[in-house]
Amino acid sequence: MIGLLFVTFIIGRVMPIDPVLSIVGESASRATYEAAYHELGLDKPLLVQFLFFLRDIATGNFGESLLTARPVSQDLLRVFPATLELATVGTIIGVLLGVPLGVVAAVKRGSWIDHVARVVALIGYSMPVFWIGLIGLLVFYGILGWIGGPGRLDIFYVDIVPSVTGMILIDSLLAGDMEVFRNAISHIVLPAGLLAYYSLAYISRMTRSFMLEQLDQEYIITARVKGLSERAVIWRHAFGNVKVPLITVIALSYAGLLEGSVLTETIFSWPGIGSYITTALLSADMNAVLGGTVVVGLVFVCLNIFSDLLYKFFDPRAK
Repeated sequence: MIGLLFVTFIIGRVMPIDPVLSIVGESASRATYEAAYHELGLDKPLLVQFLFFLRDIATGNFGESLLTARPVSQDLLRVFPATLELATVGTIIGVLLGVPLGVVAAVKRGSWIDHVARVVALIGYSMPVFWIGLIGLLVFYGILGWIGGPGRLDIFYVDIVPSVTGMILIDSLLAGDMEVFRNAISHIVLPAGLLAYYSLAYISRMTRSFMLEQLDQEYIITARVKGLSERAVIWRHAFGNVKVPLITVIALSYAGLLEGSVLTETIFSWPGIGSYITTALLSADMNAVLGGTVVVGLVFVCLNIFSDLLYKFFDPRAK
């Protein structure tokens, strides 16, 4: 995390953007410029500036956004729940479909099921996100009309339910408004399904690889010789040893969806952290860009630590 903070700090300093001019404007007087330059601490050595940067980050102070004129921390708290909701739904679908697909592909190695699973994973890795997203919008929204369009809700339903968690699906359930909940489902199903496909491709591939390694072990042969059912051999013994490394795979996939959904959010006008960082970058709003980058890095670190902590619940050797 310290390494990430250092890199983001250096990027913020080498970008060909004058933060003082961004604040005071190009028509400001020399005295105003000097005062702002001193107030921002830019007259101090880089090491001192980096320490000040760490102090501000530790207190949640990312500066103010040039676009919204609000603290970046407030903007991130506003947009992050939308990305969290989208990535969570996508990961849940990806796990529920990807893990069984990987297990079946490993058990039926060399069969048509195995080949289909590998082709599905290959397509998931190969197809550009923006192309699949645009085709999905064209077919399911533009032609068939089965789903809602871009955005999280139809304009009629915006701000009907109070924002408690920032996630529309949960907030609408808490408010007991099923009409808003159904409308939110119609909007999230396509972008979440797109992210789920990429998550499924990664998780199914890794699950298949882990299972193939376990199915070739001697303890599997011993279990079968003892007369255990094939279901017990696969799910209790082989998959029991696969769960531990699979936790890390799922955690990294989840983190990847949280930070890698920039194109998906852009295509579907999803007001999440990806769209926020993209808009800020195009507008040279470096406070917002660096703040979003730090949050994404913190998510990766926390999910890695969380997956390590889960090991002791799934692996008796870690206790």
